[in-house]
Amino acid sequence: MSRGQDALHDSREQALKRFRLLHNTASLRAGWLEKRLRFQEELLPLVEARMAGTAAGDTAPRARAVIATAFACLDAASMTWVDNDGEGELMDLYDECLAAVRG
Repeated sequence: MSRGQDALHDSREQALKRFRLLHNTASLRAGWLEKRLRFQEELLPLVEARMAGTAAGDTAPRARAVIATAFACLDAASMTWVDNDGEGELMDLYDECLAAVRG
């Protein structure tokens, strides 16, 4: 959990405790999801702008898919990290999840 995670948490144990709380408390998880969906909407114009030159047509569906996939991979990585009691590096798990989606 070293790549950037140390700046958010005092220790791996603290991070694991917070992630467990988030994943196992329905109201916190719902609040996080709501916040994340707002953040995804705010990211949409930025991702659309980057995709504008890549293909013809409306970029919104593709941009939404890219953003949603990135967040889904973050969820999968963090849930796996919690299930593994904080073993390994969260960002390595995230990279692994992205690689699985890319095929």
